[in-house]
Amino acid sequence: MILFCLSYAGGSSSIYKKWEKYLDPFIKLYPIELKGRGTRFSEICCDNLDSNVSDIINSIRFILSDNIEYAILGHSMGSLLAYEVYYKIASLGLPLPKHIFFSGYKPPHIPRNEERVYTLPDKGFLQKISEYGGTPPEILNNKELLEIFLPVLRNDFKSIDTYKYIERDSKINCDISVLSGDDDDITADELVQWKYHTSKSCNIYIVEGNHFFINSNFIKVIPIVNKTLYKYVNN
Repeated sequence: MILFCLSYAGGSSSIYKKWEKYLDPFIKLYPIELKGRGTRFSEICCDNLDSNVSDIINSIRFILSDNIEYAILGHSMGSLLAYEVYYKIASLGLPLPKHIFFSGYKPPHIPRNEERVYTLPDKGFLQKISEYGGTPPEILNNKELLEIFLPVLRNDFKSIDTYKYIERDSKINCDISVLSGDDDDITADELVQWKYHTSKSCNIYIVEGNHFFINSNFIKVIPIVNKTLYKYVNN
C-alpha cells in the first residue's frame, strides 16, 4: 500500500520523512514534492491549484498505471489538493485510492471568508504567516531565507485564495478520514460536513494540538493511519 502525502502551504515533502520508521511495514511512504521547494527548488512554483493538481498527477501517474493499491493524505492546502487530485484521477480513468485522509482543512464547499492573504504587502503577509504558525522562526528572521521562501508561500496562498469550488455529479467513491487539531479553528459542524463529499464511510479524529498538529503531534496521527489502512491489506 502506497501512501501519497501532500503538505501544507509553504511545506515540502520533508515534513513527512520522520513518519517512515513509525508506519507499519506494509505502508510505503511517498511524500509528493511540489515545484519550487525541497528537491524541486530550482523549478518555478505553481500559483494556482489546477496547475499544482496537474503537476501532482504527472508525478504519480506512472505508479497509478501499475494498478498498485494506494491512499492519499493531505494536510491544510494538501487536503484541498487531495480532493481535487481525486477527481482528476477519476476523470482520467486511473485506479482510485482505497482511502483519503483530509487533515486540517474545512470541506471545500464551505466558503473561505478570510481576506486574500496573498495580495498583502510583504510586511502584512509575513505578519499573517507568523500568526498562523508553522513557519520556523529561523526562516522568518532571516532575510536571505525569506527572499527564497516568500514567493513559494505567496503562490501557495494564491492557490488557496483563488480556488473555486465546483459541485461534482458524483461523490468520492472511497472511504475517507478527517483529522483536526483540538486547538484549531475548524468547528465540529464543519468537520462533520466532510461526510457530504463521500458515498462511503467517513471517520473523524480529533488530535491534540493546533493547526500544525501534523508536525507537533504526528506520533498520534500515525496509529490512525496504520489502523485505517490495515483493513485494506489482503481485502
